[in-house]
Amino acid sequence: MQAFTYRNQILHAEDVSVEDLAETYGTPLYIYSRRKFLQQLKGLQQAFAAVDPLICYSVKANSNLSVIKTFSEGGAGVDIVSGGELFRARRAGVDASKIVFAGVGKTSAEIEAALREKIRFFTVESEGETERIAQCAVRLGTVGRIAFRVNPDVDPQTHRYISTGKQENKFGMDPARVREAFKRAVAMPGVEPVGLHMHIGSQILNPDPFVEAIRKVTPLCRELRDKYDSFKTLDIGGGLGIGYEPDDQPLEPTALAERLVPLLQELDLQIVMEPGRYLAGEGGILVTRVQYVKDSYHKKFIVVDAAMNDLLRPSFYQAYHPIAAVRETEKTVLGDVVGPICESGDFLAQDRTLPNVPANELLAVHCAGAYGFTMSSNYNSRPRAAEILVDRNQARVIREREKLDDLIRGEIMED
Repeated sequence: MQAFTYRNQILHAEDVSVEDLAETYGTPLYIYSRRKFLQQLKGLQQAFAAVDPLICYSVKANSNLSVIKTFSEGGAGVDIVSGGELFRARRAGVDASKIVFAGVGKTSAEIEAALREKIRFFTVESEGETERIAQCAVRLGTVGRIAFRVNPDVDPQTHRYISTGKQENKFGMDPARVREAFKRAVAMPGVEPVGLHMHIGSQILNPDPFVEAIRKVTPLCRELRDKYDSFKTLDIGGGLGIGYEPDDQPLEPTALAERLVPLLQELDLQIVMEPGRYLAGEGGILVTRVQYVKDSYHKKFIVVDAAMNDLLRPSFYQAYHPIAAVRETEKTVLGDVVGPICESGDFLAQDRTLPNVPANELLAVHCAGAYGFTMSSNYNSRPRAAEILVDRNQARVIREREKLDDLIRGEIMED
């Protein structure tokens, strides 16, 4: 399904007018489609049904409690990378047995919190982390299940900031180190090594890097499976790309499964997947209102009330997001969409063919359901946007717009 479509020349989120939502709740405004979220999850579940994976939604993509709960109700677990995300997942009602904890810098406090919750397993990035988890577990009188993150040295053919499976990246260990780390962990009190984890990058549009990575780790999986009874799991991470740019061909789950399922079936392991962007990205838009249209010496600037603090990806990754008028128009203009922040890098689009709309009209920035609000900030003392979840013809606020008092909450001013 298309979550955002025009009806009578007005953009709708499912069956609700985006224009009406903007008038009611103001802008900038994040709007999500619950049905689109669940459609993405169901498509992935069906494509990989032959290996019965545990699909763990990557909370960092969109950490709103209602979004987490939506995916949990659809049968997903969650992939977390911080104690804060653990708190969110449990508050949203996610079963701890469906929580996996990744990240290179877990603190003792975060590890102990996860041990108390009895999560499914930790992804371990180094020998030092194994020792820390073991120490924490012994102190608490429990055992932490761990899966070593193997770095298969595969080029995911994506932006260098979101490439995570090459030798020069900070993530994981090479297969030889994993082999030795697993051997030591088996004899270590407080931990139980249960599997391997890999994640080669994000926004991957070609199945070949996934195939190459699984083929590279297959010999290690077979060796560990034959040697250790506790070895039962392979977590293949996430990274499925979506269609941001006009020429992008999203990596469809069926196409990926056709290549991966035969390889995974041979391993006879419990498979875990950690999609985030694929599940949430296309199910969200950022709505912004045009403040001014400014003609400069050589280009036109469409100045809007959303900024890099609301959607960082264009400035940080030079990322492309489709931008459409909320009131459908065929008129276009070449220019930039920029925000009010005092940075030259504050833009949502540069040198693009854009809808030619006047001041006070609305624009919708598409594919903003992932890494939109979660990367937002209060830079320039700007309150963060509200979030709305739409389900058919019903819309509800799932995060209120911040108020000015929220900006200084927790600050202390001396007399």
